[in-house]
Amino acid sequence: MAKRQIILDTETTGIDPRAGHRIIEIGCIEMVNRRLTGNNFHVYIDPQRMIEDEAIGVHGITNEFLRGKPLFRDIADEFFDYIRGGELVIHNAPFDIGHMDNEFGILWQDWTQTAEFCAVVDTLVMARDKHPGQKNSLDALCRRYEIDNSHRMLHGALLDSEILADVYLRMTGGQVDMDLAHQLKAQQLNQDGSNKTQMRHLKIVAASNNELSEHEARLDIIEKEGGVPLWRTSQH
Repeated sequence: MAKRQIILDTETTGIDPRAGHRIIEIGCIEMVNRRLTGNNFHVYIDPQRMIEDEAIGVHGITNEFLRGKPLFRDIADEFFDYIRGGELVIHNAPFDIGHMDNEFGILWQDWTQTAEFCAVVDTLVMARDKHPGQKNSLDALCRRYEIDNSHRMLHGALLDSEILADVYLRMTGGQVDMDLAHQLKAQQLNQDGSNKTQMRHLKIVAASNNELSEHEARLDIIEKEGGVPLWRTSQH
C-alpha cells in the first residue's frame, strides 16, 4: 500500500495561538513511498490582525504583503482535503499543529484535533533521539547531513518544507539516491537524454508567473520597510 507523507511547515503572526496569533503561510511537499510527487500545497493567508515585529524578522512576511490574500476560511476545505489521511512530517510539530487546530477550531465548532485525521511525525523529536545533546534546529541538521541550504536567508513555509524533506530522508536512513537533491539531479539528467534507463520520472513544478510576481512584491515590501533582501544583494 502506498505511503503518503506530507512535509509541512507554517509561518504565523506570532508564537502562541492562545494569544490570538494566526497562520499566514502554509507550505506542503507531498511524498509517496519516499518519492516527491510535485503535488504540493502553498498559500499565503490574510490573518486579519497585525504581525509581530519579531515574527517579521524571522520570515519577512509583512502586513502589507498579506493584504488582499485569502482568509483561512477561504482555503480551509482545500487544505483539509489535502492533508486528510496523510502522515504529516513536521519539525517541532506541536507549534504547527497547535496553530492548525486553532484555525480549524475557529472555523468549525465541532473540530477536535488534526491528529484524529492525520498521523503526525515530529522530526525534532526524532533528531533529539538520534543526536542527543546536540543542536537539532533545521539549520543544524542541514550542516550535520551536508545539505545545502544557502538559499535559506529567511524562513518560508514552502522552502522550509523542501529542506525538511531532504533532512527527513537522510535522518530516516534513506540511501543517498532517495534524497531531494539526487531526485532533482536525476530529472535534469533525464531531460538531457543521458542515463534514461536509470532515471526516475519525476514531476518538477516550476514557479508560476503569479508566484514569481508575489515573490518580487514581497522583496519590494521588505526593502520599503528598511530590510535588505539577501536574494537581491547576492545577485549584484
